[in-house]
Amino acid sequence: MKSSTGRWVSGDDFFDRKAELEILETQVRAGNHILLTGQRRMGKTSIAHELGRRLETQGWVFLFTDVEGASSPEDLIAAIAAATHPVRAISSRIASAMSRFIKENIDEINAHEFGLKIRAGLGAGTWRRHGERLFQVCAVHDKPVLLVIDELPIFLKHLLTEDQGAKRADEFLSWLRSVRQGLARGSPVLLLSGSIGLAPLVGRLGMPDRINDLYDFRLGPWSRETSVHCFEQLARHNGLRVDNGVADAVYRTLGIGVPHLVQSFFARLRDFATMQGRNRVTVADVDEVYRTELLGPSGQIYFLHYEKRLEQGLDDETFQIAMEILAEAATQGAFTENARRNLSRGYAAIISDAPDCISEALEVLEHDGYLTAGRGDHRFTFRLLQDWWAVRFRDHYIPLASRFQDKNL
Repeated sequence: MKSSTGRWVSGDDFFDRKAELEILETQVRAGNHILLTGQRRMGKTSIAHELGRRLETQGWVFLFTDVEGASSPEDLIAAIAAATHPVRAISSRIASAMSRFIKENIDEINAHEFGLKIRAGLGAGTWRRHGERLFQVCAVHDKPVLLVIDELPIFLKHLLTEDQGAKRADEFLSWLRSVRQGLARGSPVLLLSGSIGLAPLVGRLGMPDRINDLYDFRLGPWSRETSVHCFEQLARHNGLRVDNGVADAVYRTLGIGVPHLVQSFFARLRDFATMQGRNRVTVADVDEVYRTELLGPSGQIYFLHYEKRLEQGLDDETFQIAMEILAEAATQGAFTENARRNLSRGYAAIISDAPDCISEALEVLEHDGYLTAGRGDHRFTFRLLQDWWAVRFRDHYIPLASRFQDKNL
């Protein structure tokens, strides 16, 4: 079992998720299209790849495409077409349907070139027809097909920045729903996922019915037992000695079993021990590495990803509100109802719908795993994220009560 801190994993490096895989496989075999959701770094891409790998051993075709870089339906259709390139029975039929733009034998071009040639043949008036043709080719293939479309919400956000963005997003989502409903044979089965929430996005656009046919499956965190077991397996397979209690201390310090963070903590502890000239990790090392590495300069890039994804999922005003909420919750321990009233009062002069922006920001922060709702307040889901936000703001943040409290109260 290799230590992995950035890439998706599958096969021998994939750990646990037995129950989740069984549920997903059952749904796929039943022909149900899936919306895979979950907090950041829960392993959504990894479980999609592992599901595909296992189905491939049982006679399925697995197609995976990341559409984060797509900014139009034409780009997305071309990305799916590129994913079919290794499956010659499918890609050859697609090429035949677009022979005007593909003169070469597809064996002579790679997947990227194949996608570019498909893209050249797509336009505003033709992407629907060619897209439907692509799905029909997959549907009549002699093997069932699982198609994963990753980062679909980011694609939609790109679409929304264009002229008539909401209208175009509606047209695309309506088209994709129609395509799904037209797949009578139950293949291809679609699994849609992304690092920002699709449901909150389409809800804000007033289009929740465009995805209400999807089976919503939320991937949760590991339990303490699973997190500890994974850490111990990593230590064993990488030849690192760990004192009793180290794995449990890692889980307690994180406060939640995020697979990527368990892997990252292990890698940093191993590197720390190596720089100390030893092959042993102690419980005391856990706190040291947490403070100096995970919360230190080397951990900044990882957490900036959280901020970037949040910014991609919200408009400018709502993102500003979300950052206020996170700073308040991190430095004050919670975002309370009183803080909410103060925030609404303070921003009313510059944001006409400040209460709605706050509600929208909280919905996304809950859905995407930043905060959890309690009795009258919102708190961070796990300690590491709260501590990182607190480190950023604690020296210059002024609590909402001090800035915006009604002087007449």
